[in-house]
Amino acid sequence: MCSSVSWEQNPKLLADCGYGFGKATTGGRDGDLYYVTDDRDDDIVNPPPGTLRHGVLQDKPLWIMFKRNMVIHLKAELIITNDKTIDGRGVNVVLTGGGCITIQDVQNIIVHGLTIYGCQAVGGFEIRSSMSHVGVRELSDGDAISISHSKNIWIDHNTLSACKDGLVDVVAGSDAITISNNHFSNHNETILLGHLDTYTADKDMHVTLVYNRFGEKLIQRLPRCRLGTFHVVNNYYEGWEMYAIGHSANPTILSQGNVFNAATYGVKEVVHVNEEGDRSGNVLSVGDEMLGGAIFTATGSLSPSFYAKAASLTVRSPHMVDDMTKHAGAGFV
Repeated sequence: MCSSVSWEQNPKLLADCGYGFGKATTGGRDGDLYYVTDDRDDDIVNPPPGTLRHGVLQDKPLWIMFKRNMVIHLKAELIITNDKTIDGRGVNVVLTGGGCITIQDVQNIIVHGLTIYGCQAVGGFEIRSSMSHVGVRELSDGDAISISHSKNIWIDHNTLSACKDGLVDVVAGSDAITISNNHFSNHNETILLGHLDTYTADKDMHVTLVYNRFGEKLIQRLPRCRLGTFHVVNNYYEGWEMYAIGHSANPTILSQGNVFNAATYGVKEVVHVNEEGDRSGNVLSVGDEMLGGAIFTATGSLSPSFYAKAASLTVRSPHMVDDMTKHAGAGFV
């Protein structure tokens, strides 16, 4: 809590609680409250008032909340416009189905308190992407949350699992991102940070990954980083099948105060380079706790001063991280 006032009294105070590279994100703080009362997603061209899709398309800031527990079966990507907060606190909100959340060419978005799973690749039909535009979308990747060409984004306290492609993918020149307090499980390619090794615009990407719980049956990309600057801090890793942190194309990755517990699987390697063996980049572990035989191999500069640009917040002791992340995910404020 960053305020003595309860969130029920003023839910928008959440916007004053940001940290990390996405700390300036305010979402829909300066707009009205909008309540989702209808869990249908039948009309993706002219969604009716009361639906989630109607709210995220409005040409104004909105703080979007839910009147009751809902399972929303998305027919297509949920395309979010500028200055929006989707806030699932107080109820149980589940998104599943087609495409899931798309944050593209926008800024100032908060996604908080949702459970997202089972997202599939969909496309090839007309969908409204703003109040002034309807067009045919290409096939989506099937990410739980896809972020591209966007800035000032905060993904906080969500429960994410078992989607077609990634759980959170941040690509294509996106910047000023915080991914915090989320629970990840049952997935292969979990978090991608950086589009392609050759997509040089991602050199300016800054992402904080903090207070997350990496749970059962995760394979790789916790995260997978390219080109940019990344602070991986105070996360708890229950295990991984292939690797935890992957990198290529010369990123800067500061890993601080995390707990890497390799006891679950036979693989002990925390850091992995790409399949071609590209060891370019600067990757340093500072104050991480290695359990179960976990091994962290640093790359590039070993000077802590080099990583000052990647330090996005105050680090807590790794001995606190297990307790801090036990309530990661939706349903906890």
